[in-house]
Amino acid sequence: MAKTIGQEFVKGLWEEIPPFRLVLGLCPTLAVTKSVENGIGMGVATTFVLVCANMLVSILSGVIPSKIRIACFIIIIATFVTVVELMMQAYAYQLFLNLGIFIPLIVVNCIVLGRSEAFASKNKLVPSLADGLGIGLGYTLSLTVISAVRESLGTGKLMGAQVFPSSFEPFAFMVEAPGAFICLGLLLCIMNIIGRK
Repeated sequence: MAKTIGQEFVKGLWEEIPPFRLVLGLCPTLAVTKSVENGIGMGVATTFVLVCANMLVSILSGVIPSKIRIACFIIIIATFVTVVELMMQAYAYQLFLNLGIFIPLIVVNCIVLGRSEAFASKNKLVPSLADGLGIGLGYTLSLTVISAVRESLGTGKLMGAQVFPSSFEPFAFMVEAPGAFICLGLLLCIMNIIGRK
């Protein structure tokens, strides 16, 4: 049974939230979530690319030959990643430096390519827009939550503000690679427990 536009949007916020339910986009999820600022920045950049790519793939799906569709999708995605990269250099240079190589790597992010292939190429414009926006916001929300946990426990601060008393001894490993895996695993466990009810 076909989903409504609202259902296409909402599914990305819980039912198909990328890092937790689809287990996609884990490289940037683990690498850039040392701070909330980085998490939100990466999420917004990916959402922009996801929405624009979904829309254009949906519009062009009737004229793209099936045998070269993946190459065409990658060109479309790369175009919007270039737009994001140039805009970040112009308006958010420090964030651009913080995210580094992970901005150009949005081109090969399996969330973006997967949604183009599995959804946008088979659906019309408005459902594809809703799908891209929902999945993108779900991804941004995920990165923000992971970042908030890692930053607050790893430094005792959240976006520069002290969140724990001065006697709190930060868990420095939370802002390192092992902390990212532990945080993702714990949040995935909590989501699964909540999802069973």
